[in-house]
Order: sequence, then C-alpha cells, then structure tokens
Amino acid sequence: MNSVLVAIVLLALTVVAYQLGLARSRKLERASVKSLVSGAADRLHSRPSYHGWLAVLRAAVPALFVYIAWSIFGDQIIGSLVLAQIPADQLPSDPLQQKVLLQKLNNLATGFGIVGDALPFEQEAAAYMAKVSAQGNAVAFAVMAASAALGLFWSWKNTGYQTRARNEVERAIQIGLIICSAVAIFTTVGIVLSMLGEAIEFFKVVNPADFFFGTVWNPAFATSGAGSTDGFGMLPLLAGTLLISAIAMAVAIPIGLMSAIFMAEYASAATRAWAKPVIEILAGIPTIVYGFFALVTVGPFLVDLGNVLGIDIRATSALTAGLVMGIMIIPFISSLSDDIITQVPRAMRDGSLALGATKSETTVKVVLPAALPGIVGAILLAVSRAIGETMIVVLAAGNSPVLTANPFEAVSTVTVSIVNQLTGDQDFSSAQSLVAFALGLTLFVMTLVLNVVALVVVRRYREQYE
Repeated sequence: MNSVLVAIVLLALTVVAYQLGLARSRKLERASVKSLVSGAADRLHSRPSYHGWLAVLRAAVPALFVYIAWSIFGDQIIGSLVLAQIPADQLPSDPLQQKVLLQKLNNLATGFGIVGDALPFEQEAAAYMAKVSAQGNAVAFAVMAASAALGLFWSWKNTGYQTRARNEVERAIQIGLIICSAVAIFTTVGIVLSMLGEAIEFFKVVNPADFFFGTVWNPAFATSGAGSTDGFGMLPLLAGTLLISAIAMAVAIPIGLMSAIFMAEYASAATRAWAKPVIEILAGIPTIVYGFFALVTVGPFLVDLGNVLGIDIRATSALTAGLVMGIMIIPFISSLSDDIITQVPRAMRDGSLALGATKSETTVKVVLPAALPGIVGAILLAVSRAIGETMIVVLAAGNSPVLTANPFEAVSTVTVSIVNQLTGDQDFSSAQSLVAFALGLTLFVMTLVLNVVALVVVRRYREQYE
C-alpha cells in the first residue's frame, strides 16, 4: 500500500471529520442558544472545536490502526500464502532461504532489483504474489474506509449536549503522551537487555574480575577458550576515557560557564545577539572535523610547545584529544547554562541589589546558587558527551591501550575499543566480539552513576531554594 497515498487520505479524512464534528456541534450550539431564550436548560458541554477533534479521533484513529496492522502483518500473510503455492520440491526447507526466495519473488512482482532469469515456478509465484498483494491492499483500504465511515457515523449520532468531548480529547492526548514516554523507556530497556544478554555470554568465557580489574588490553591475541582471560583487562581503556574526559571538562566547564555568565548577566543585547550564535556554531561542526583539526593542527602545536618547554609531548595523546574535545563541548555547557541562568527570577536579583550587593556578588551568591541544579544538569550532559565521543579519540588519542596517567602519552578509550572489536569480519560468538557489549554495558552504568550523583546534588540544593 502506497504510504504517500495513505497519508493523503488520512489527512483528507481528518479535515472532513473535523468539519463534520464542528458543524454538528455548532448546530447544537445554535439550538442551545434558542432554548436558553425560551427558558430551557440545554447547554453544550464542550466547545465546538473539541467536538471536531473528537470526530477526528473516532474516524482517523481506527483507520490508522488498520493501516499499521496491515503494514506489520501484511507481508507475513502474503508470504505465507505465496509459500503455500510453491511446489514442495522447489520450496527450500531453511527459513533463511525462504526469506531470500520471498525477496526475489517480491523483486519480480514489483519489477525492482531483478537480477538474472527467473525459473518458471518463480515467475508463477511472483505473479501470484502481485495478485495477492493487490487484493490484500484493496481489502485493507476497504477496511480503513469502513472503519472511518463507522467512526464518522457514530460521532455524528452520538454528539449531543452532554457529550464530554473535551474530556475525551484530553484523555486521548494523555494516552498519546504516555505512549511516547513508554516508547522512550522501552527503547532504553531494549538497548540494555540487548547488551546484557551478550555481556552475560562474554562473562561465561572471561572472568568478570579479570575484565574489570585487568591491566592488559590485548584481545586480538587472546584465545576464546573457556577460562582464558589474558588481554581482556579494561582498566587501561577506563583510565584513558576518564583522563581524556577530565581534560575536556577542565577546558569546557570554566570557559563554558564563564561565557554563559557573561552573556546572561553582563553582555548587552547587541553583544548577546551575535555572541551566542557564534558559540553555538561549535556544536554543529562534525566530530570528524574536530578530529582532523586535532591531528593536523593541535597535535603538532603541542609537540612544538613541548620542545620549547623541554617536555616530551606526542602529537597523538590524551592532551590533544582532551583539548579539542573540550572545545567541542563548550557550547553544551554555555548554551544550556545561559538559558538556565536567564530563567532565575528577576526579583531575586533586584532584592539582592536593593540590599546593597554588587553585581558580581549578586551573580555569585544569588543567581548561580539558584541556577545550580540546571547547571549541574548541563555539566552532566557534557560529561556524558565526552565519555561517549569516538571520532576525536580515534584520530587524536593515538589508540594505545596502556594504563597511564600521563596526559602527554597516547591512550585509548572504551568507545574506540568497541569500534575496533566490531569492525571487520568478526565471529560474533567469540569473546573478541562479545567484549564490545560488555564495554557498552560498562559505559551505560557509568552514565547511570553520573545521573544518580547529579540527581542527589540537584535535590539537595533545590530543597534549599524552594
């Protein structure tokens, strides 16, 4: 079924349903006005616009559900019917080969992506598939039209003075919001479960203690046999991740927070109008560009600076990656903190100034403490962004998984190792590939801990200022 055609039909149906519901309710409204003049007590419960949207819900939503159901189950129904028509001696027994055959038949039926000559039974099956698809689409479209017509008729007949259209529309909106929230929650749960299952398989091969506390990362030469744990220690990766993130936050937090304070409290409207967009441009630059900038500009600059100061600094090091990552994260902290600071009530500033405090004292002792919960959230977002960054680290950190606290040396991170373990022709049943899921789950737990810490801080200071 053509999705564009369905969208157009649903849009037209929405307009028609809204107008019919509006016309019906306005007719009742006019009758209500006349009854009030004559002394009767009939009054319309909801405004006409709510009756229009209620008619839309009763007509368009069932039709939409029919379309979604056919989109989900239609291909399976058609595939089952087509496979039942294929001779038993020509039908593959492997389910995967059956899917490949159905895809080929679909290409033949639609005339898209045809490669080579088709066998006679494939041509017959493709013709049957085209016929069944056309019939199925026609039936689905007819059911959609019938459900929409019944919804319109029901709405027209049941629209009366006491119809609580507003309550039903608001309830539908609430249900829609709950569904959207549930999608986000279930998506997160699905991601965690997908990683957890593969991580459990990995920990069946590698001892968790050796993984979390091992100091050697060299999985390319580790065997996948039971009990073999050599080369799967993640401490070098964790140390590199935290080192680069710490350098990045040491750059981003002071610059981002100071720029936010300047734009919110001290900058004129003209300065703010051009300064904030310029800073936010940094957030739109692709991370691969930052990585290239770190590789060809920042790295050589740090090498030359180290030569002048007598310090051995590698061009690809934790310092190079951290500095560039910090520049990239500045707008995350600056823009969010600026918006949060400007939301502090003006009365708090005026009260502080009226008591004799200076502009700087008001900013430090009144505005920033009041905005602290939001600022903590902005910093948390920046930290999560730093921990999950990949491209800058790939190009600028050196990809050397060694356990070191020296920012001038090359390091590697968890995200880079995940990419390395899942790149190329890998056997996903081996420990070398399954370790990527264990690393991903570890990153998730780290982010969760950051959220919990931030929540504690936010609640503590929020109770102080509410």
